[in-house]
Amino acid sequence: MKRGINQSKESENGKRADIKPHTHVKTRLSGKRYKNGIIVFDSGDLSAKSGDTRNPYNLEMSVLHQISKVIVRRKNVSLLLNEVMEILFREMGLLRGTITLRQGALLVIEASHGLSDSAKQRGVYRMGEGITGRVAKSGKSMIVPDISRCDEFLNRTRARDASKSTTAFLCVPIVYAGEVIGTMSIDREVSADCDLERDLHLLETIANILADAVSGLYLYHEERDKLIAENKTLRLRLDEKLRPKDIVGNCGRMQRVFELITHASSNEAPVLIYGEPGTGKELVARAVASSGIYEGKPFREISCAAFSQSRLEDEIFGRQKGFINGLETVEREGLLEQLSGGTLIIDAIGELPMHTQLRLLDFLESRTLSKGGQSGKDFPKARIVCISSKNLENLARQGKFNEDLFYRLSVFTITLPPLRERGSDIILLAEYFLEKYNILHGKKISRISTPAINMLMAYHYPGNVRELENCIERAVLLSADGAISGYNLPPSLQTGQSTGTSKINPDEDVDFKLMLSGFEREIITESLKLNRGNAAAAARQLNLTERIMNYKIKKFGILPKNFKPFK
Repeated sequence: MKRGINQSKESENGKRADIKPHTHVKTRLSGKRYKNGIIVFDSGDLSAKSGDTRNPYNLEMSVLHQISKVIVRRKNVSLLLNEVMEILFREMGLLRGTITLRQGALLVIEASHGLSDSAKQRGVYRMGEGITGRVAKSGKSMIVPDISRCDEFLNRTRARDASKSTTAFLCVPIVYAGEVIGTMSIDREVSADCDLERDLHLLETIANILADAVSGLYLYHEERDKLIAENKTLRLRLDEKLRPKDIVGNCGRMQRVFELITHASSNEAPVLIYGEPGTGKELVARAVASSGIYEGKPFREISCAAFSQSRLEDEIFGRQKGFINGLETVEREGLLEQLSGGTLIIDAIGELPMHTQLRLLDFLESRTLSKGGQSGKDFPKARIVCISSKNLENLARQGKFNEDLFYRLSVFTITLPPLRERGSDIILLAEYFLEKYNILHGKKISRISTPAINMLMAYHYPGNVRELENCIERAVLLSADGAISGYNLPPSLQTGQSTGTSKINPDEDVDFKLMLSGFEREIITESLKLNRGNAAAAARQLNLTERIMNYKIKKFGILPKNFKPFK
């Protein structure tokens, strides 16, 4: 004799568990297996019934007719699935409904009714996890007659709250070409005239009808994920080739910089590198000068801010033998001659004197080198790479930089992003510097604490990568317990949360007007103290009218007489 669902059954732990739907539910549940309030159905277990208090034929025909019209009209699969959920809500009175789609080993909600956006985001299941996951894994439909009595019902979306009425959960697989590609489920209130098996039969029919449309979306997601994975793999391989040594970064802006370095190192055009102080312009210049067609070629760096005009010209262009101020000078080669076939990196190009700018422009245009004002016949092929933290275009407009030289240098420009725009690279850089200074100082710091990471991520870094490097070196030297803690970082990185002095609790809502009023009261009180209770003097100090000052004093209940000196 088949066991009824209201009979006791021994559970796996040996205890007896009673699964009793409300006695007023007029239904026979003929599923083959009962466990923890769940009834499992094979595809052949369900059959149409007759003689119920409602007319099942009319209901089923109405639902299927409306869905068929939607399928013909809707071409967008996501809109189609959401409209199907609306039809089930209207016709069957469901409380909530979801259609999940398989993405790898996960089931993600693709369409729903009765769920908020946050609830949909939480509704992610692994194959075999919960009722939805079990249906997807086994390919068998399931009914939970009362979700409040089922331990395996996860309520992952948190959409179900305590209710006096009994809520049933029905879930069916969506099968395409013999493979489960998703699930379809509904919550419905159990009433005296409902028939859960008939509802499950209708749900299976709808799932079969929608399988073809859902398969297109499933295949689209599968193909997209495959392309994303392939693209990621190819990009990683490309990054390994493009990323120069000693330059750390994975963000999109830095990937673009790496591509520009590759292009710049494959030709002889001048290169202009922009960036705020501390962004790593020198590293990029060295990468341009030592890769591509310049790999293995010599390069030298010279800073325009480190030499006087005459010394700078001698260093770059060289000097002819002769007499200067009555003193005999020997001939010397400049860097442009010494580096023929290599690269000269000129730092702080914005500080280059105007006369020297003209000589550099002449070299770039004619490739002819002159020494000490004398024209020469040499044609050195040293490539010029310039570095600047100043906007040369603005300097050219102001007449502080030769406009023709600016256009000649900006043939190929690389602009480095500031660290505040490279949020995803901060921890990567911090770990790189941690390893570097562990070796340099003989330390064994193994990690950066979570509070320290939060502080590093929250800071704006006016000194860019150089400032971050200094912060990590300081923390490595100060750390005594094998980890970098928040208190090892410089005071400039200390936040209110890390020191316990913040006026805002990140876990609580803040009343902005109340906090602003408190700040106003503090300022007015402080001004009255400084002016010995004289409201007019306090108003003048705060650039307020006496009327507004008196209004604020009355509003905040401040007594100016408390700040007047005793007589």
